[in-house]
Amino acid sequence: MTTSVQLDRIEKRFESWDVNGDGRIDQSDCDAESKRILQAFGENPGSPRGRALSDAYLGMWNFFADKAGIDKENGRLTPEQFNDIVKEHVLENGGADFGKAIKPTIQAMIELADVDDDDQISPTEFKTWLDAVGVESVDPADAFRQMHANGDQLSVDELVQAVRAYHMGEIDVPLLGR
Repeated sequence: MTTSVQLDRIEKRFESWDVNGDGRIDQSDCDAESKRILQAFGENPGSPRGRALSDAYLGMWNFFADKAGIDKENGRLTPEQFNDIVKEHVLENGGADFGKAIKPTIQAMIELADVDDDDQISPTEFKTWLDAVGVESVDPADAFRQMHANGDQLSVDELVQAVRAYHMGEIDVPLLGR
């Protein structure tokens, strides 16, 4: 059963990814979102790290387009389709399919925020991440503790789990933005 918190988070995720505000998500929205994040990090879209994030967002778009049965290049995802896909592949079935789809995005975000190149995110790097994706409503130190109470670094797998936990209503850290 989907809770009101989960439904609200799905709706907010759709709205944030609908960059042009037309009530649908398409490939151009994903491109615009990745470019916005790259700009916030001060990263050139043509750099290896910039291309990695753009490719990862394209991979997420392809995941949603495949699940909705729409054309990847010209298709447009409705809020209802998005809700159904998130319910089935994030909230239910353990989120394994979505975990595979989101992992490249999380890895690319780590590469952007990870100033010491250890493939993990420290609390300081985590604050940079939250700033870049436009999250202003949470305390970075508290958010970090929600995801990793006993450690000083967050791994790719912990961050993938945290994205799902956010959508499940288990933590209050919107790692993919607003």
